[in-house]
Amino acid sequence: MKRKIIQIDEEKCNGCGACVPNCQEGALQIIDGKARLISDLFCDGLGACIGHCPEGAIEIIEREAEPYDERKVMETLVPKGRNTILAHLEHLRDHGEEELLKQAIGYLKENNIDMGPAQEAKAPRSCGCPGGREIDFRESNRQEAGSGKAAADGMSAPSELRQWPVQLHLLNPNAAYFKDADVVLAADCVAFAMGNFHARFLKGKSIAIACPKLDSDKESYVEKLSMMISGAHINTLHVIMMEVPCCGGLLQMALEARQKAGRNIPIKKTIVSLQGEVLQEDWV
Repeated sequence: MKRKIIQIDEEKCNGCGACVPNCQEGALQIIDGKARLISDLFCDGLGACIGHCPEGAIEIIEREAEPYDERKVMETLVPKGRNTILAHLEHLRDHGEEELLKQAIGYLKENNIDMGPAQEAKAPRSCGCPGGREIDFRESNRQEAGSGKAAADGMSAPSELRQWPVQLHLLNPNAAYFKDADVVLAADCVAFAMGNFHARFLKGKSIAIACPKLDSDKESYVEKLSMMISGAHINTLHVIMMEVPCCGGLLQMALEARQKAGRNIPIKKTIVSLQGEVLQEDWV
């Protein structure tokens, strides 16, 4: 079958091993000094390893591959202990893989492996960083708008944020809130400089933020943006930068991602002054 799966560029890979512990399914190993995908069966194609590669050697492609097998993954994870199992369940929750989560929990129940409350599909998260948890606010925002809650709590400028996380390093480019969406790619400082950032730029859009000067691993950023364009089929990308020269790298990443993705989506550039005024807007 044809499906999404990771691909490793051996020329870029330096064998550091940073990707291995971040693949909860155990699909990666360091062999002969290079990261290797040991089995198609173990790779879920969600790309949790990508953001941890300092060389940008990992990408997600679509090719003929054996179907991902959750039961085989669980067979390899169970001997590694409770914490490894919990990390895997959390990984599936984070990416909204409810069916695979049910299969994993079913395997635990069939084999009388008691993980406690964390085993329940709707249970609170039990490990890992809560800041990286993937949350889609769109449905709750609609419910609050319908109930009048936003107006009742006295907020004059309600948040227009539709998702969490927002930092590009933490984002899953295939998350549901990116599917066919208009996306804002903003420099970290923009929202602090502009008092009306949410109302003017964020309403109805998904967002990614990054700092082209301070953030490391720019190649992984280009890869993630490329995946949004080619995989999530985002409609437009609005790059919003500060007037300082270092912010120009943000637009460069967007242009590289568009070229790599092979989809000529519209990209809009906005430059903001240090005091929050829009200095320039045009399509590129």
